[in-house]
Amino acid sequence: MAAPTQKPKSDVKKEKNATSAEEKMMNRTFYIIFISLVIDLLAFTVILPLLPSLLDHYGSSDTQGLYTFMKSFIGSFREFVGAPDTPKWNSVLFGGIIGSLFSFLQFLSTPIIGAASDVYGRRPVMLLCMVGIALSYVVWMLSSNFTLFVLARVIGGISKGNISLSTAIVTDVSTPEKRGRGMALVGIAFSIGFVFGPTIGAIFSFIDKESDQFYVLPAIFCIVLAVADILFLFMFLQETLPESKRSKTSVLASSFELINPISLFQFASVKNIPNSDKQMVQGLGGVYFLYLFIYSGMEFTLPFLMHNRFNYNRNHEDESVSYPISGGYVRRVKQGKETRVVAQGIFVLIPSFVIMAFTNNIILMYIALALFSLASATVVPCLTTLISVYGGADQKGKVMGIFRSLGSLARATSPVFASTVYWCFGAEACYLSGSLLMVIPLLLAAQQRKQKA
Repeated sequence: MAAPTQKPKSDVKKEKNATSAEEKMMNRTFYIIFISLVIDLLAFTVILPLLPSLLDHYGSSDTQGLYTFMKSFIGSFREFVGAPDTPKWNSVLFGGIIGSLFSFLQFLSTPIIGAASDVYGRRPVMLLCMVGIALSYVVWMLSSNFTLFVLARVIGGISKGNISLSTAIVTDVSTPEKRGRGMALVGIAFSIGFVFGPTIGAIFSFIDKESDQFYVLPAIFCIVLAVADILFLFMFLQETLPESKRSKTSVLASSFELINPISLFQFASVKNIPNSDKQMVQGLGGVYFLYLFIYSGMEFTLPFLMHNRFNYNRNHEDESVSYPISGGYVRRVKQGKETRVVAQGIFVLIPSFVIMAFTNNIILMYIALALFSLASATVVPCLTTLISVYGGADQKGKVMGIFRSLGSLARATSPVFASTVYWCFGAEACYLSGSLLMVIPLLLAAQQRKQKA
């Protein structure tokens, strides 16, 4: 038998250099995406603490038109579910409707943006999205009436495909072993954005708060960040999807499948992958939608619960701690263990919601919120890592776009259902039903783990 042929030392050295160069490129891209997302999310979250004041401002100045129509609609919805007629809850419901509109627009646009990046490349589509986001802040700065403000949110919602593109770029350059680390950096970027962005917005709320145009200064701040982000990406982000690997399928040819909810749940536009992979992708999409639908609904009603039981006025109590957990913990999850972590994250929500349903003890409530934060920090990043494995290089944008779209659909629809249950049947029924319904995505996640094994 002939002895195995050994590679010349020069060839081995070349392979090591290539591997080293690829890893250097991967790490560089990870940090470019991280910095870009931090800049983007700081701007995106500045508006959160300003939203109640903005709605009050437009309510006093825009006595006819879109604001009046939406106020009438929300009043009818409030009466239907039995929510009290107070400025605080009217503001929460109003903000929820605007948030749902933003998420619904993301549901429509994200799959198309992802598919376009498979055809035209990640970099030009990413820059186009960032230009749209910057334009939305310009319209916000000029929003002397509520209609212009809503138009700004519409432009922002349609353009907000940079998150799914970021995950597609991480997938392009990473190995399966390192992909979790890249997704964890995305989580850390969310952490920084959602902790410091609202703080900056709160500072702006105390500056020139008596002026009728108090929103102009924070809008200019967001424009500066958005323009800086565009310039940063233009200078440093390299294309991660070579022309040889791009899709040849026209985006228009599959446009119906990219906006039809049934087709999205079936990932119908993702072609030429084995049936077993298609089933895994559909299963992960189903887990993601059901989990976020239940989770987002409970999250939306938390301000009601915390105020009614503990006279607590902060919103989204869990966010400031959940995203740091995401970055610190998820990056340590070993490849192949993501499905188990997803199941664990979903499982802890069941006792969390049971505690929320019945407790009047603030310590127990914070234990429930800690479990809530753990799920928030682990489930979505691990699901994102899991689904990023599937589809060829020419379909990663489409896969990640559809995946994010399903989450946006969940976030767009869940506040209506959750607040209806909360005000019609009480907090106990709302959170107890949430704990029972969470068994469904838990069982689906367990089934995915068996199929993957």
